[in-house]
Amino acid sequence: MSAYTGKYAEELIATAKYVATPGKGILAADESTGTIGKRLASIKVENVESNRQALRELLFTAPDVSQYLSGVILFEETLYQKTLEGKPFVEVLQEGGVVPGIKVDKGTVDLAGTNGETTTQGHDGLAQRCQQYYKAGARFAKWRAVLKIGVIEPSELAIQQNAQGLARYAIICQENGLVPIVEPEILVDGSHSIEKCADITERVLAACYKALNDQKVLLEGTLLKPNMVTPGSEAPKVSPEEIAKFTVRALQRTVPPAVPGIVFLSGGQSEEEATLNLNAMNALNTIKPWTLSFSFGRALQATVLKTWAGKKENVEAAQKALYVRAKANSEATLGKYGGSAGAAGVGTESLHVKDYKY
Repeated sequence: MSAYTGKYAEELIATAKYVATPGKGILAADESTGTIGKRLASIKVENVESNRQALRELLFTAPDVSQYLSGVILFEETLYQKTLEGKPFVEVLQEGGVVPGIKVDKGTVDLAGTNGETTTQGHDGLAQRCQQYYKAGARFAKWRAVLKIGVIEPSELAIQQNAQGLARYAIICQENGLVPIVEPEILVDGSHSIEKCADITERVLAACYKALNDQKVLLEGTLLKPNMVTPGSEAPKVSPEEIAKFTVRALQRTVPPAVPGIVFLSGGQSEEEATLNLNAMNALNTIKPWTLSFSFGRALQATVLKTWAGKKENVEAAQKALYVRAKANSEATLGKYGGSAGAAGVGTESLHVKDYKY
């Protein structure tokens, strides 16, 4: 039962290892046109290509930020965009030592026979798309599966369908040169306890790694993007130390040491919460055979967006806000974040959106 050994094997291992460099993480800038429209609407900016380009250029050209990033996830439109001066974004990132990645799934669809559970579509034509993205400079991919915690959810059907969908995506990516980020997101929606979330997270991750093994995916050439183990959004909050303990334990029980890095999604936590929780995990004195880092979208961009507000004169201040958050998260991957980025309440607002869609 040997894993993938094709022509890209060595490159996949090297790329995954590089993206998992301690002290660096991933900026998720892969919002679909509809989702980025909601973000722009929140600052009263029209959802047109020139504004989407301006926001991405602000992010990718922010001075000194690339030292804290190993990868950026792009949406298809963004992969082919350029700066106003005509330099492709892919080149801007590569010159900063940042690996371009690409979102390849086509969103969620209802899973028949369940109570509103979903599976992710996008396998059709995926190999061809991966080939095009590789030619355009992408070296890793992302596919998001979504599960929810309810009275009887997630159902075994939803767990298995999503695990198998992720595994099929992963091997198709590897055969075409892209490191797959495996993202089984368990939504924070609900009033469940942290213990319940831990139990479900372990079940889901165990199913995912069984499926990845069955599909002969090369684990050394993958990354995992899970949720942190937290209480539900309607349950009382717990400390970062508690979240760290449950999250790391769930990973220790399910994620093979062959996986080089685990890059957490922020899942609607405030910018500051996400950083403090990541820091607590890395400060934990226990066995962690993988790098624990970040792949944040909202938790890196919320303050940046508000600061920018679509105005050219605010670009510099917005880029400084991105620098502050990226540096804070870099320190958190080393367990050395002191809490300074959350001064004066900045970045402490919840970014939770119920039933979040990309």
